[in-house]
Amino acid sequence: MAMTNIYTGANGTLTLANEDTPEGQDASAVITTYEMTTVGRVTGIEICVQTDLEAFHEIGRRHATSLHPGNIWISGKINRAYINGALIELLLGRGAGPTQVAEPYVQPTFNMSVRLNDPAVPGNSATLELKGVKFQNWGYIMPEDDFVLENTTFQALTISVLDREAPSGGGDAVAKVPENFGAPAVA
Repeated sequence: MAMTNIYTGANGTLTLANEDTPEGQDASAVITTYEMTTVGRVTGIEICVQTDLEAFHEIGRRHATSLHPGNIWISGKINRAYINGALIELLLGRGAGPTQVAEPYVQPTFNMSVRLNDPAVPGNSATLELKGVKFQNWGYIMPEDDFVLENTTFQALTISVLDREAPSGGGDAVAKVPENFGAPAVA
């Protein structure tokens, strides 16, 4: 199933990246202490993938004769992030604690899954998987008599898509994995 249908977004989940890195060791401590991997729900998600293209111009020609791929940048923002615990601590890591921590200290790394639903065919969906997500900026809006809103921008290392197609006659959705699924989006 190619992503040819119209999708609606619901929300996404934010999980701590438990990897064999200093960030992953901090994540393991949080996972063990609080017995959870998923640390939040995100809505109002904007994802931007930017590729630095370099145009090659030949002498005497006004149009480029070829385009060469360059670096890939994955970034975005979340308009509403509900996060278990203090987002500022997730943004700054151990540096946000009440006591001073010897530098350098790591900044937490997350994985984000954003689910897209096909309203015309229940059971069909696509999931965008972002890995190596780090928060860049954080904003906090606290109106007097309304919901508290958190906003953050982020950058990610990789992005991939997993399509799910509902089988005919009901049952659980079957994953359709593209050939390049899981390949890093870094040139």
